[in-house]
Amino acid sequence: MARTKKITKEAKTKKDIKAVLLATLAAAAVSTAAAAVTSFKLLADVAVNKTLPKRVYKMQDKLSGGGADEEIINTINQNGELLKSTVTERVAIQSRDGLTLVGHWYPAENAKRIVVAMHGWRSSWYADFGTSARFMHDTGCSVLYPDQRSQGESGGEHIGFGVLERYDCFDWVNYVIERFGSELPIYLCGISMGATTVLMASEFEYPPCVKGIISDCGFTSPRAIWSHVLKNNLHISDKIGYPIANYFVNKKASFDGDEMSTVDALRKNRLPVLFVHGDDDKFVPVQMTYENYAACTAEKTMLIAPGAGHGMSYFTDPEGYKSAVAGFFARHDK
Repeated sequence: MARTKKITKEAKTKKDIKAVLLATLAAAAVSTAAAAVTSFKLLADVAVNKTLPKRVYKMQDKLSGGGADEEIINTINQNGELLKSTVTERVAIQSRDGLTLVGHWYPAENAKRIVVAMHGWRSSWYADFGTSARFMHDTGCSVLYPDQRSQGESGGEHIGFGVLERYDCFDWVNYVIERFGSELPIYLCGISMGATTVLMASEFEYPPCVKGIISDCGFTSPRAIWSHVLKNNLHISDKIGYPIANYFVNKKASFDGDEMSTVDALRKNRLPVLFVHGDDDKFVPVQMTYENYAACTAEKTMLIAPGAGHGMSYFTDPEGYKSAVAGFFARHDK
């Protein structure tokens, strides 16, 4: 009888230990899952919130796959400040969802055309276009530089990765036509998320005065770029991370990462497109421009700048860039 009691006591002890271990593992799993959800919520904030969370300021290079050369950054800053100080007319429109959108008008004397130029994610009109501004101006372009919603002086609490901004782009084109008429050719131009914006906006019907689109290193969809950054730059499984991050984006910004793509828009597009991309882009892979080019059913041209990083095609191959853009204007101004 004593031996039986001893065995029973040992079995009970083993069961208790097993129960404690299982409870500990379950608690650890719950804690890990909660931490993961918190991390993905933070990434959603980084993606779309107007204000970048302070905790991730130092992560920006990691998110984009690496920073640009310091000398190039200094040049961009200098050119940006020069453009910012040169452009003096501030204009504004109301978006269809009630936001005040601000733009900056830079007219050229004896203008040959008008360009609506959309800047990229968490950037500015003067930073993204400061280096190319002189070239555009000297070739007879009057340029409208909008602040994308939730950036710069424009209203809004959330960035829409082109899904929301495509409507703003269309409204800016209408503003240009209402103010300046339809005698001059009008072009849409964008870099990075701005390129995605103008490509997504290509799905709309435009009057004949809108002649074409210049897209510099645009991504194909929010899903595509978020998945790429998670997997390649942050080394996180996009199969797990994307659905969670997308849930939080949808909840706070009212759009879905899967609801719109440049590929879908370009299948409907009727405007000629000049696609530009650097083949060393660590943020938006050049493959996305190849996908956009393949999907485009309208007249199309492509410039791939060897060795150029994200948004750096003009720096790396200025003569090739100028030649491609000038040739594009010459073919389609008529």
